[in-house]
Amino acid sequence: MNQKLTDYLDSVFTPYDGVKSVTELKADLHSDLQERYRELRADGKDDETAFKKTIESIGDIEETILEVANLSRSLERQVVTNLSSSNLAESDFTGVTAHKGLFKGSALHGSSFSGADLTGSSFKSSDVRNANFDGANLTDCSLSSLDLANASFNKSILVRTNFSSSLMYGAKFKDVKLVDVSLNTTDLSKTIFENCIFDGVEFKSSNLGGLCFDGQTFIGVKFDKSALNDVSFKGATLKNVSFPTSSLTKKYYRIIKTICFDDAIMDKLTYAALKGMEANLSKVTVR
Repeated sequence: MNQKLTDYLDSVFTPYDGVKSVTELKADLHSDLQERYRELRADGKDDETAFKKTIESIGDIEETILEVANLSRSLERQVVTNLSSSNLAESDFTGVTAHKGLFKGSALHGSSFSGADLTGSSFKSSDVRNANFDGANLTDCSLSSLDLANASFNKSILVRTNFSSSLMYGAKFKDVKLVDVSLNTTDLSKTIFENCIFDGVEFKSSNLGGLCFDGQTFIGVKFDKSALNDVSFKGATLKNVSFPTSSLTKKYYRIIKTICFDDAIMDKLTYAALKGMEANLSKVTVR
């Protein structure tokens, strides 16, 4: 073991003593540098040359250590928010950051989460009636089995958000892009969607009866076993959208005929599937 290498690393890492990830980096680097030094000596390099070349091989180590230390300290400062089973009705959480926060089984009706970053949080089984999630980041959030009546999601970030089995009476989604969102086994008949983009969304076994999706965009959306009577897709864009095609009953054929596709734009596969179900496509544009 070369003591000069050990002393060098000690001097570089001293300002970061106690930072766990930096300590681990130091141990790994110490082992690698000692091995590199032994290889250079075995190749015939003298002690001073081997030491110099070993140090040169790691580049700007101080910048790397600083980045690791900053990241480690940032993670250490993050505290898991656990507000489960709490009475927090009409609370103000505007603009907060609560990654992987726990709001399970809590009374949150009338609360404001506007502009909050709630990535990975869970609200399972909570009362979230009349809550405001406008502009909130709800990526990877669980909002399943909730009472979301009259909740607002205008301009929210919805990526892999799970709304399955929730009560959505009067909930409003405006100017939202829903990506890989789950809206399964949910009654959406009184939910409001305006100027939305649905990308990879699932509506399995949900009630969409009477919904207006006029002018909105659907990409890779699945309507498996969903109730679609009197739904309007007037002027909408549908690409790679799937409607159930197996075990179709006469009743389902009648329901398909109640859907309005006037002035909609479709890709050829979506058009063909709907044509096979005898949907009214007389005013559809195929692209």
